[in-house]
Amino acid sequence: MRRDATSARLFHGVTAAVALGALVLQLVLVVQGHQHLGEAEGSVGRPDLDVRLVRFFSYLTIWFNMLVAGTSLTLAIDPGRDGRVWRALRLDALVIAVGGGIVHWVALRPLLDLDGADLVADKLLHVAVPILVLVSWLAYGPRPRVEPRDVAAFLVVPVGWLVYTLVRGAFVDWYPYPFIDVGEHGYPTVLLTCVVVAALMLALAWGARLLDSRLPPTDA
Repeated sequence: MRRDATSARLFHGVTAAVALGALVLQLVLVVQGHQHLGEAEGSVGRPDLDVRLVRFFSYLTIWFNMLVAGTSLTLAIDPGRDGRVWRALRLDALVIAVGGGIVHWVALRPLLDLDGADLVADKLLHVAVPILVLVSWLAYGPRPRVEPRDVAAFLVVPVGWLVYTLVRGAFVDWYPYPFIDVGEHGYPTVLLTCVVVAALMLALAWGARLLDSRLPPTDA
């Protein structure tokens, strides 16, 4: 049974607005030199603005929030949106947001000491947006939209991010997350960690594929 299109547009619109708002807030904090996506609090010196901006766009957190904002906005306009590329990007938005939120709260959040606007941005980016995109997908889909070949296409974004991160890190000696810091851990350990995270992402993607085929379709 097709769900109410007005409710779907509203929920997808709210999801897009929250993701976009979180991105703008974090970008403003980065421009102001706050510690979350700049240097750690208490470190000596601070990177120039151009370096901080490049680092901002190097976080997978920022990538998945942009994907959530973009795909949710298209669904707010057309709740039945479809297309081969769009399917892969929507699956990326869902899986990387949920998987990234899990990894953040298990492995990264204990390392951060945030308050004020930094804490608000952190919770929006890593909690509110993943929950909203998951709920919107479960409630409004659209479904069916996930086929085996879509899972393969889904890999382009996370693999592309990883290649970019490791190649750039080799030149500038900076990595967005401690567990992929090659200078600190070495390539064998980093690659093993990446395999574990990739396995989590693939499991989530195949879980989405399974649910997509079993949950009630949202298309007419």
